[in-house]
Amino acid sequence: MGFGLVVRFTAHDAEAAAAFDALAAETLPGIQEEPGTLIYISHEVPDEPAVRVFYELYVDREAFEEHEAQPHVRRFLAEREQYLATVEVTFLHGRTGKGLPQAGRETG
Repeated sequence: MGFGLVVRFTAHDAEAAAAFDALAAETLPGIQEEPGTLIYISHEVPDEPAVRVFYELYVDREAFEEHEAQPHVRRFLAEREQYLATVEVTFLHGRTGKGLPQAGRETG
């Protein structure tokens, strides 16, 4: 079921949230090229304009660690702090569900 996480970012204000969004958008093309990154989605939260929630799913923990080591991700991690008041990370281990096929399994 992969290795996942949910990250809740709270920006300082609406201007900082917009700058954070721009940084995330600049980072996304590199993430889309990572073979071990299965899902990487940024969400807005209704009625909380300064909050963004990311859902990330990787083939396994090693793929997540490879993601974190990429230059585009390291830049994002370094630059995001200026825009954020808080960051909350919840790591997830899949159990059951519907979605992407297991890594390495034929999809017919």
